Amino acid sequence: MVELTLPKNSKITEGKTWPHADGAKREREFRVYRWNPDDGANPRVDTFYVDLDHCGSMVLDALIWIKSNIDPSLTFRRSCREGVCGSCSMNIDGVNTLACTRTMDEVKHETVRIYPLPHMPVVKDLVPDLTNFYAQYASIKPYLQTETPAPQKEWKQSHEDRTKLDGLYECILCACCTTSCPSYWWNGDRYLGPAALLAAARWIKDTRDEATGERLDYLEDPFRLYRCHTIMNCSKACPKGLNPAKEIAEVKKMLVERQV
Repeated sequence: MVELTLPKNSKITEGKTWPHADGAKREREFRVYRWNPDDGANPRVDTFYVDLDHCGSMVLDALIWIKSNIDPSLTFRRSCREGVCGSCSMNIDGVNTLACTRTMDEVKHETVRIYPLPHMPVVKDLVPDLTNFYAQYASIKPYLQTETPAPQKEWKQSHEDRTKLDGLYECILCACCTTSCPSYWWNGDRYLGPAALLAAARWIKDTRDEATGERLDYLEDPFRLYRCHTIMNCSKACPKGLNPAKEIAEVKKMLVERQV
C-alpha cells in the first residue's frame, strides 16, 4: 500500500486571534494564512476583526488596515490598487483573484478567508514565489522578433490586424489563471501554464512578428502545450475576463493546420 505523508512543518495550525477593534460598531472577521520561514513553525491561520467604518470597501483595504492597525508583520504584495499590476493576487474565499478589485461585499461568507495563490512555494504569509512562473513567461520570448531591417520610425499594423490581439495583450501576469490549473499543479516544471501560453498566442498572432514557425516549434511538445486538458479553470479565474483556454486551443489548431 502506498503511504503518503505531508512534508515536515506543512500542516496548517490554528493561529492567534487578535482583539476586537476598540469602539468598532461594524466588524468583519478575517482569517488569514500566515507563515514565516525564519521561525521554523508550521503555517497557521490568524483571526482578525476589521473595523468596517474605518476601512475601505476592498479586501486589499482590509489587509492594509490590519497591517497598519493590528499586526505590522503581515506580509503581502500590492502596488497599483487599480487591477493593473497584478501584484495583490491571492486566494480569497476559495477564488484566485486580485485583492484590490474584490470588494468585501462580493465575498459570499461572513468570514473572509485569505490564502496565498495555491500550489506555489510561499516566500512569507501571502507572498508566493513566482520565480518559475516568470521563467516560463520569459521562455516564450515575449517580444517582437523580426528579420526584416527595422523601419526608420515604427512597425506599422492595420486596424484589422491589431484587433487580432484583443483579449491577449491585456494579461497582467497576476498568475491567477496558472495557479488555478490542475495540470499546472502536477506538471508545473514542464507545462508552461495558461498565462505563458496566452502570451505565446499573443506573439504568434501578431502580424508584425516574423518568428511564428520558431514559436510553434517550441510549443509542439507533450508537456509545454499539450498538458492543457481544457478544464477551463483558467478562464474562470482570470480577473481581467480573458480566455486563456480558448487561445491555447487556437494554438493547438495552428499546429495541426501547418501539418496539413
